[in-house]
Amino acid sequence: MSGGTLIIAFFVIVVLMVLSISKFNFHPFFALMGASLLFGIVAGVPLKDLPGVIGDGFSSSFKSLGIVVILGSLIGTILEKSGGALKLADMVVNLVGEKHPELAMMIIGWVVGIPVFCDSGFVVLDPIRKSLRDRTRASSVGMSMALSTGLFASHCFLPPKPGTLGVVDNLGLANNLPLVFGIGTLVSIPALVGAYIYTMYIGKKEKTPEDTQAANKAVMKSYEELTKKGGLPSGWLSLAPIFVPIILMTMGSLSNIIRLSEGWETAITFLGTPMVAMTIGMFFGMALLFSSKKGFKFHDVTEESFKMSGPLLFMIGADGVLGAMISKTGCVQYIQGNASSLLGVGILFPFLISAALKTAQGSSTVALLTTSAILGRYTDPSSLLAALRLNTPIGAVLTMMAIGAGAMTVSHANDSYFFVVTGFGKLTLKQGYKTQTMATLVEGLSSMAVIYLLALVML
Repeated sequence: MSGGTLIIAFFVIVVLMVLSISKFNFHPFFALMGASLLFGIVAGVPLKDLPGVIGDGFSSSFKSLGIVVILGSLIGTILEKSGGALKLADMVVNLVGEKHPELAMMIIGWVVGIPVFCDSGFVVLDPIRKSLRDRTRASSVGMSMALSTGLFASHCFLPPKPGTLGVVDNLGLANNLPLVFGIGTLVSIPALVGAYIYTMYIGKKEKTPEDTQAANKAVMKSYEELTKKGGLPSGWLSLAPIFVPIILMTMGSLSNIIRLSEGWETAITFLGTPMVAMTIGMFFGMALLFSSKKGFKFHDVTEESFKMSGPLLFMIGADGVLGAMISKTGCVQYIQGNASSLLGVGILFPFLISAALKTAQGSSTVALLTTSAILGRYTDPSSLLAALRLNTPIGAVLTMMAIGAGAMTVSHANDSYFFVVTGFGKLTLKQGYKTQTMATLVEGLSSMAVIYLLALVML
């Protein structure tokens, strides 16, 4: 098969994959596996080689990321069940104050969204949203959008969530986590600024029953009782499961730059390995759970986190298969030979692919994992990332941010998060499109505009 025909076949397969998920309701795992197999057959991969390519692609993803995903899901669930997420939120409220409730809610969402999934984070923090709204009489719609977009920014840009960790692994950025977290934090700012401006605008336009009803005394009392001395766990313990792994991974990444003795370098490199760092974070999470007198629930919390991480692990494995099949077929080599036609697209390419996947099938995690699997590692000269000339550490990190911006563009009726936000925020479906869908569009485009400017300066 000629190179041009191969590229056309690839895009046809991607379209079929998206349609099978969005229109025919196939599970993404089977859609990805089916697309990988079909592409391999159409591209002329020998039938005897197909089982090996599938097996290698699937197992390589588990080898590098499986345990980290399990531990990340467990830490997030512990924070949710122990009250640690509420404690973090309370700390932000005390820092920002109640005079800027939408800003406080957005920052709360961004912080809690680092380890906790958007859906769970919104449910956990909804009592705080209601309590702040009742105290300040701020717009219910504005408060809902501030929380939603705050959670969404860290969900799409920052590890250690399974989706973003999957992107880190697929793009080969495990040794560049400080750069990932630094640029991710930087890119979050324009995303949040854009979302905040739209939040303040739409909050004045749209109203919900919460805006007209009397203050919910029960919600206020419940939250105030929780925030009394002893009602929530220690702030330091609540921070530790998130930031200790980040600090350790950062130290591990810097250990080969800073001159240390061999023994210290070995120890810090070991502790900074994502699997080890996340394990230490999990132990801090256990301490948090026991300190909140809920240690007896550890088994149930673990079971619940496994139910969350299981489907993600299968998705990560399926994405590994797709990446391996793309590499095997030779379409990347053809793109490299004709790379000049793609250079004008550059950093917009991963954004457009991710945004198309997000809008079509609803899951940000699927968009993150699938797009990064298509692009491949920046250290691999045969990857699509190399063909786009984004094969440097900063190029790969900006690519990750572009994928994240696409993965938030947009949340609508095929996204479970859309219904969590509209349901808890008392928004109608029509209002949901005016609020959640438009807010995520503004958020994604705002961040992508800055990513594009950064690419012009830094690449």
